[in-house]
Amino acid sequence: MEQYDIAVIGSGPGGYVAAIRSAQLGYKTVIIEKYDTLGGTCTNVGCIPTKALLDSTHHYADALHKFNEHGIKLDQISLDFTQMYKRKSEVVSKNTDGLNFLMSKNKITRLKGTAGFISDSIIKVTNGTEITDITAKNYILATGSKPSTIAGVEIDKRRIITSTEALALSEQPKSMIIIGGGVIGVEMASIFNRIGTKVTILEFADHLIAAMDHELGKNLQKILKKEGIDIRLQHAVYKTENTGSEANVFFKDKNGTEGELAADYVLVAVGRSPFTKGLGLENTNVELDDRGFIKVNEMNQTSVSHIYAIGDVIGGAMLAHKAEEEGVFVAETINGQHHKIHYNRIPSVVYTWPEVASVGYSEEYLKTNNIPYNVGKFPFSASARARASMDTDGFAKVLVDPKYGEVLGVHIIGARAADLIAQGVIAQEYEVTAEDMFRISYAHPTYSETLKEAYLIASGQGAVNI
Repeated sequence: MEQYDIAVIGSGPGGYVAAIRSAQLGYKTVIIEKYDTLGGTCTNVGCIPTKALLDSTHHYADALHKFNEHGIKLDQISLDFTQMYKRKSEVVSKNTDGLNFLMSKNKITRLKGTAGFISDSIIKVTNGTEITDITAKNYILATGSKPSTIAGVEIDKRRIITSTEALALSEQPKSMIIIGGGVIGVEMASIFNRIGTKVTILEFADHLIAAMDHELGKNLQKILKKEGIDIRLQHAVYKTENTGSEANVFFKDKNGTEGELAADYVLVAVGRSPFTKGLGLENTNVELDDRGFIKVNEMNQTSVSHIYAIGDVIGGAMLAHKAEEEGVFVAETINGQHHKIHYNRIPSVVYTWPEVASVGYSEEYLKTNNIPYNVGKFPFSASARARASMDTDGFAKVLVDPKYGEVLGVHIIGARAADLIAQGVIAQEYEVTAEDMFRISYAHPTYSETLKEAYLIASGQGAVNI
């Protein structure tokens, strides 16, 4: 039986980062993955291929709608759907090749197969008829999550699909209904709407991206509707059916009125559930909560002290970079190092265009908890850089403690918000004040100046630049 210091189960962002950091710290490390490629959902059928298609469709939409105004004349613009998806696959392949290199470079053993615990200390790795038993001093569970559904909606992967199947379509759909207006829902809506698919979003809540500051979702809704996406809020879907050539969706609106829609595909984007199937946790003393997530303490230990869990499988924000932080944290905790993850300082991003990004407390949270705050808000339409690039939708909003100037939250919808939010993370991580943030020099003209002006306004001063 092969023995290791650390065995990592699952090779998504949390798993591969945990394995690499463990190896860097000198531990004999093995990573176990049931699929042929490393990288998990994010690299193979999630973050990376989605961003590749978002970028491709963004270029196509700009060519159709903006190039003329820039003075760029193109005749007979056409979409090569097959090439667009081929490029997406090539991007994924380059990333998975990079992970293979990192495993080799760090001398990490890679086992292909499904890992299941026989006991608290031994796991069995099954790859077809080949079975390998291993033991490790410490285990890190990083098995991620799978798409969820709702009552009455059965995902058949043919007409009623998830984002995974949407990323592998063989031809462009003429129409698509998306159940769910969260991050996955609006990103998928953007991709297909830009290439001419008729897209309808059915969302149960009264605004999009409900987990983020509500003003972001309301502004994003206006932008997406302007682009032609049919958005129907407060609609409760109770049934879907595959009719062969298309799929039907049955729903009730906020008044209880029933309705029905049909499309080539129905894409279910109502969240994700922890993936623990086949892990053999019933053969251990590892505990799950009532929603199926693995219970962990502040050190990410399960109820078995040498078994840790990270990422989507423990709940919280289901973000690749959150899992990565936990992967490093656990490896260093095993190594005797001590630090803490501040979950409120982990940013969230939506890769529509304009992008949406957020870190810290939302305005709704501060109101609900009676926490005093000042608001500083500056529109991209007043930014010289945004006007130059024709990206004037959106705003930067900062929430600041009125007494000490502490930055409580940063919320951006606008061009390059995904990159700008890093500044807000720094402000919170090092607890600098709004005055500190507006006193530093910002290059002009840049999108980042919207934040400088927002900090100035939150501090009781007027904007000074465009």
